[in-house]
Amino acid sequence: MTTAVTTRRSARKPKGDGHLRRAEILEAAERIFVAEGYEGATIRKIADEVGVSSTALYMHFPDKGGILLEICERTIIQLLERNAAIAAKPLDAVTRVKQMLDSYLRWGFEHPNAYLLVFAGIHPVSTVWHEGTADMSARCYEIFSGAVREIAAEGRLRTGTGDSAAQALWAACHGVVALMNGRPNFDWAPVDEVIEVTLESLMHGLVID
Repeated sequence: MTTAVTTRRSARKPKGDGHLRRAEILEAAERIFVAEGYEGATIRKIADEVGVSSTALYMHFPDKGGILLEICERTIIQLLERNAAIAAKPLDAVTRVKQMLDSYLRWGFEHPNAYLLVFAGIHPVSTVWHEGTADMSARCYEIFSGAVREIAAEGRLRTGTGDSAAQALWAACHGVVALMNGRPNFDWAPVDEVIEVTLESLMHGLVID
């Protein structure tokens, strides 16, 4: 598994490929924000990591707050699109919930820096969110929790309500991703195996067959 806290300094790069350079800035900022915290990160450090001047970086973003906002928005949009796609499938609620949790876990492992920054940072990043970002985040959770409430309405929860069950499922999966990404030197079992054990344990423990 790739750790989220290693930074590296790139050689100064030639101009061009603006969209690629923007992506590099975002990726570098994710690493630095996680490694040094938002307060410890600076535009100069991010620029040095990418291999551009601070002036060149300002051509893409007004400040580090703008970089953080785009990281958050990109993360929420990707998760929202995944949940919406699963919700649209003609599947029973239990299957949809399990697929949403599987997608959430896998996204977190595929994007460890963004995950730790947006969902597991010490300082809340929601302070830089626009109203639209908060709305997308709420919609993403509402799609998921709505499917869990469907399970509750069918009388298939062993305990709790649709809301408490949704919160517990989310919290459990968040804990797995945050812990494994944040402790990369631990001798973890293969990611696919951990995902399978997590989902089977959660769903069988909560849902009546």
